[in-house]
Amino acid sequence: MKKNNKTNTGNLILKIILWTILFIILSIGGFFVYCLHDLPRPEEFQEAQFAQSAKIYDRTGQVVLSSFSGEEKRTYVKLEEFPQILIDAVIATEDAKFFSHPGVDFHSLLRAILVDLKLKSPAQGGSTITQQLIRSTFLTNEKTLERKLKEIVLALELDAKYSKEQILEWYLNQIPFGANIYGAQEASLIYFSKPVSGIDLNEAATLAAMIQAPSYYYPYSENYAEHKDDLMARKNYVLSRMAQENFITAQEADSLKEKEPEFSPLPKTLAPHFVQYVKQELIQKYGETFLETKGLKVYTTLDWDIQKTAQEAVKNGVENAKKRFSAYNGALVAINPNNGEILAMVGSADPDAPPYPQGCLDKYPDCLRSNNCCKFVPYFNVAVQGERQPGSSFKPIVYAKAFQNGYNDKTIVVDELTNFGIYGGKAYIPYNFDLKFRGPVTLREALAQSLNVPSVKVLRDLAGLNESIELAREVGITTLDEDPSFYGLSIVLGGGGVKLLDMVSAYGVFANGGSRIVPSSIIKIEDNNGKIIYQRNFTPKKVLEKSVCDLITDILSDNEARAPIFGVNSVLTFDSPKVAVKTGTSQDYVDGWTIGYTKDIVVGVWVGNNDNSPMARGLGVSSAGPIWREVIKFAISR
Repeated sequence: MKKNNKTNTGNLILKIILWTILFIILSIGGFFVYCLHDLPRPEEFQEAQFAQSAKIYDRTGQVVLSSFSGEEKRTYVKLEEFPQILIDAVIATEDAKFFSHPGVDFHSLLRAILVDLKLKSPAQGGSTITQQLIRSTFLTNEKTLERKLKEIVLALELDAKYSKEQILEWYLNQIPFGANIYGAQEASLIYFSKPVSGIDLNEAATLAAMIQAPSYYYPYSENYAEHKDDLMARKNYVLSRMAQENFITAQEADSLKEKEPEFSPLPKTLAPHFVQYVKQELIQKYGETFLETKGLKVYTTLDWDIQKTAQEAVKNGVENAKKRFSAYNGALVAINPNNGEILAMVGSADPDAPPYPQGCLDKYPDCLRSNNCCKFVPYFNVAVQGERQPGSSFKPIVYAKAFQNGYNDKTIVVDELTNFGIYGGKAYIPYNFDLKFRGPVTLREALAQSLNVPSVKVLRDLAGLNESIELAREVGITTLDEDPSFYGLSIVLGGGGVKLLDMVSAYGVFANGGSRIVPSSIIKIEDNNGKIIYQRNFTPKKVLEKSVCDLITDILSDNEARAPIFGVNSVLTFDSPKVAVKTGTSQDYVDGWTIGYTKDIVVGVWVGNNDNSPMARGLGVSSAGPIWREVIKFAISR
């Protein structure tokens, strides 16, 4: 009996042990199943697209005006575009056994676990490049057993399915480098102002160093001065590791250890008002998310040389206008009249300057209630957002209608004091700028000298109010949407608000012989594989006879005809080539305009104040004219 009891007891203990082992096995298995049941598949790397920034270029594709991204700024490139020195630096520092292990370095992993157990904290990493790629793509940075297990399994699967070269390419395009900058190409473009293929050894070591703590080492942060020595130490560690792995010599490493990385200034958006104009068009066409993630290359119409000249001319011209006329802002648009392409756009005198005066309110007309509107608002794009009265620069449209109706430049009207009837509750009796009357004048003299009284008669008697406004709409003025009676005869003197871009486009009709071409800012768009997904095309719409346009151009380039008012050697005068130009000054000197063209370019300039306060007798020819001349002279001299 005792023997049987012992046997039964032994059997019971054995069963308990066996059931315990089975329970442990099932528990561990269950834990594994729980951890791994919803793992993403490695093949999803081929299906998924890395979020990539859109790049906005000038017309040559050589100048990056801006990049457009969401949470991740990235420019994806193939492995062969990464220099060997960067690949060596990353492998030496992050994963020296990358080309020999199966995705996980078990020796390093075991060492890390033992250190963690000793420290009683999950401090050690031991992660390979493959594991880092898996973690940054599919998982989180939380230090848990579940996450680590998933990471190991996926890393092994990824390494088994794809080549080391493919994994390395993904890694170098995926890793963060600080402030939403992802991938070594984007980091190189921002930090060193050059593609990653052009970096030197010191720059490669710096990029490899930043992988460890990209936010901490971010060179444009407010605290970078406090962290710079740490980045230098990490960079020098990278160089030492490269020497230990025989990627470079010890002498090469030592020669660079005292050399600080030279970071470029934080990149600024070039031609910011134009870029914002392009972005709005892109958002309307594709939506914001698509733009932020698909790596589009947007080739715009902008001529960077003309743009730089225009920006400088507007900035300097407004500085002069401040002193002479109390005018604090200016804008410019240049287009190619033969295809409608926008060659330059300057929305304000200085997009980086603060509003003026200090403490002013930039929201119009809300600021009127406190009588504290800004004379200068840097970020408001007057060229496309502002509706300003064009003064006499509107006259050519009315004269074109008169010529279309059968009159010509020899037709006579009488320049005399004239009461045109009641408008706005009072008699409308316009005067010429010099308060003189000349009697009978030809339409050539009236337009070239910008005489007001004859121009009102041309509108009333030869062109027609309704017909002139309809022609203005046909040539591209988009803002005159009220009934013509709302504007009355004063429209010929610029009595309706217009946009600078519209006016320049309208003058483009005169320049190209009568065709309306909608202004454009984009030539083509490529996806991240170089496939063209948008190619600009246009269909000119004939709105004026060539003979009418030629006559307008001939009058506006007739220096002798305008000399009695503007002088023989004004800023409007060009001996060659033929340059047609018209100025405009709105009522009370609120707006100064100059718009002129050749057969290949139209340039329009506005000068004034954002709050519509008057200038101090700032005529269009003297406020906007010098800016216009500098830009069109540069354009036609190339």
